[in-house]
Amino acid sequence: MKEDKQLLVVMHLSQLLDFITGIGGFLVPLILWLLKKDEVFGIDEHGKAILNFRISMFIYILICIPLILLFGLGILGFITIGIFYLIFPIINAIKVNNNEEPNYPFSIKFLK
Repeated sequence: MKEDKQLLVVMHLSQLLDFITGIGGFLVPLILWLLKKDEVFGIDEHGKAILNFRISMFIYILICIPLILLFGLGILGFITIGIFYLIFPIINAIKVNNNEEPNYPFSIKFLK
């Protein structure tokens, strides 16, 4: 196995593709993880962390939809999730570049 920090950074930052393509922020990390998890050191853990974060945020978005009818709380939830989508991939890309472990709060561990 080889170590490739740049690929890990790109993997975290590729989540920002959602703001351009809509679904690319999920597909690109998934494809990178599936293709390289046995070749690159650390990509398995990072890929699982990213996918857990993405699946968890999708579930939280689904929860926010009916909450729109309840005093507009769903809109506040959408704004909060949008901020999470923007900030945490950048923070974790910086952490990876500094040889630190990624941390995605509010993630449910679907993939272990």
